[in-house]
Amino acid sequence: MKKKITNKLLWLFAVGQFGWSLLSGIISTWLVHLYTGNTEAGSTNGIFSGFITQHPILASITLFGVITAVGRIFDAITDPLIASWSDRSNYKGGRRIPFMKAIAIPFALVTVGVFVLPVTSNVIANDAIIFTLLMLFYLFMTIYCTPYNALIAELGDTQQHRINVSTYISFTYIAGFSVATFMPNLAGLLEGAVGQQTSIRLAIGILSAIAAIAMFLPALFIKERDYIESKPVKTKAFKSLLATFKDGQFRRFVYSDVIYFFAVTLFQTGLADFETNLMGISSDKTFLLTVLMTVISLSLYPVVNRLAPKIGKKNIIIVGFFSYSVVFLITALSSSATVGSVHIFGILVAVLAGIPMAILGILPQACVADVSELNTLKTGEDRSGMFFAARTFAMKMGQALSMLIYTSVTAKRLTESGVEAVTPAQYRTVAFIATGACLIGALLFFLYKEKKILTTITELKAQKEQ
Repeated sequence: MKKKITNKLLWLFAVGQFGWSLLSGIISTWLVHLYTGNTEAGSTNGIFSGFITQHPILASITLFGVITAVGRIFDAITDPLIASWSDRSNYKGGRRIPFMKAIAIPFALVTVGVFVLPVTSNVIANDAIIFTLLMLFYLFMTIYCTPYNALIAELGDTQQHRINVSTYISFTYIAGFSVATFMPNLAGLLEGAVGQQTSIRLAIGILSAIAAIAMFLPALFIKERDYIESKPVKTKAFKSLLATFKDGQFRRFVYSDVIYFFAVTLFQTGLADFETNLMGISSDKTFLLTVLMTVISLSLYPVVNRLAPKIGKKNIIIVGFFSYSVVFLITALSSSATVGSVHIFGILVAVLAGIPMAILGILPQACVADVSELNTLKTGEDRSGMFFAARTFAMKMGQALSMLIYTSVTAKRLTESGVEAVTPAQYRTVAFIATGACLIGALLFFLYKEKKILTTITELKAQKEQ
């Protein structure tokens, strides 16, 4: 008899999400912000820009945009390989936990390296170093996250557990991302002793150490085989990936999911730039807005958790898409208007963004778990690792395109005053693109047939028990 899966166990599992979300947040929030943009006194924007190539290499496509986009594509390609390795493995510690345990510390170290090692006097050498480190970052993230995500379906042994675990990991995801935005504040505490650039690197090192501990905790204390009856699958990597994308319900889900991650990556990548360049908020104040956004989102978690079984995940997710489009539109139209010392648009965006963050942070994972369980019941082969990897594959294609678009649209241009700079109009263009993308994502999600999936799962389980 396997041990009973409890909410306490699911919370322990969710701690790992905090760790990798923190590392991912450091890269997604601060990589472009620190290495590109306008360098100004008192700001962190572009503080490392002198180390790498800045000018576009083809039309308006920058080398940095190519590097980050290629990194996401590389990451997406490795997803099905790691997923298949995990699905087909038969280690003593299980099919998932051994991967997480082995890669947690290297994952954190390479994150620090992205900001520490490209410091030679040769810009081309620095370009090569940051390219290599980002490839390793994305590879290590895949090695940790792909098996980790597979456990969402395997620990979510019931519909309620799937919603619960999706809620918990969404909470820790937002917590990790929010802590990542605290980096300038932490660096500010250290700056007086070591200088601005070094203080930023030390702050990133401290946050990465915290992330490593968080990722290691579930890998150390969850005994996978005590809870999960897992058998290695025989289907090879790309055959398994093709079979996953042949699932009609999964494809319907992925269509909108790609659009969502394209849009939200544009928003996350540019959030610090939107706040500092459009809303006139200093970089050390952006953390306060992220805290507000997080508090609003977390306060809505119980509501989303309770409503999902009653009115359906699909309906709520569509609301989430439309909500995000409103947030992006407000961002595009924002200015530095204030009432006293309160930045009106910053507060408005922070409050409204909490709604779709809660919805789209929780429910899509539960949808993938539903589709994965249905496939397992139909085929008798548990390929949950590949289902989550296939979702991640599609997600990273959207992210890769997003990074390419963002760095291209916000590449420095010669202004009327004869100075190369990024203009507010360029940041507004990014926000408008994200607005349109989310509207398209909402329309596409109408194709997903949640009721049919859940009804079939119930019927197949009943047949199996007879």
